[in-house]
Amino acid sequence: MSEMAQLRITEIFYSLQGESSTVGFPTVFVRLTGCPLRCGYCDTAYAFKGGVWQDLQAVMDQVAAYQPQYVTVTGGEPLAQESCLELLTALCDEGYKVSLETSGAIAISPVDPRVMNVMDIKTPGSGEVEKNLWSNIAQLKSTDQVKFVICDESDYRWSCEQLDKWNLSKRCEVLFSPALGLQDATQLAEWILRDRLQVRFQIQLHKYLWGDVSGK
Repeated sequence: MSEMAQLRITEIFYSLQGESSTVGFPTVFVRLTGCPLRCGYCDTAYAFKGGVWQDLQAVMDQVAAYQPQYVTVTGGEPLAQESCLELLTALCDEGYKVSLETSGAIAISPVDPRVMNVMDIKTPGSGEVEKNLWSNIAQLKSTDQVKFVICDESDYRWSCEQLDKWNLSKRCEVLFSPALGLQDATQLAEWILRDRLQVRFQIQLHKYLWGDVSGK
């Protein structure tokens, strides 16, 4: 672990995982500052700027204080900081079950293979569909997950097309999530059942428990 490595941190907190295959598990979240995307439904715009520069060891010490089993590195877009890669490896070396929440706009190939990538594919409704780095799909492991945030029926149809085009359900687990306040969750669930999709429907558990607040 490099003594010189530093990361710009928005917050480090302990909560329940609200999404992905580890939903419901107590998890430490390390939220890095900064993101090159501006999705219309973004719920963490407070992480676009600010933050505090911290040494990698200081971040590791804060994580260890919670004695977690699961750690999620998120943002913003965590891979926008080069030192994120070193953080991910250091967390894996400590024996944590580590996941990375990433936009899909930056290459995941350098990420430690022990990390579970939870990678967005940006829908047209996000306003950032052109930022998708399609070469990332070939880098996905069977233990990774791909997430589509669905804003409307047009997004849903587009996402179904990507499922088929890239054979995503054969590569890894696929998540369909309704954009809060834009797409009715029940309606999305009905579409998935109607079309017999091989995807995991998910809602953001933490939003239903605590609302749209930071640190949860």
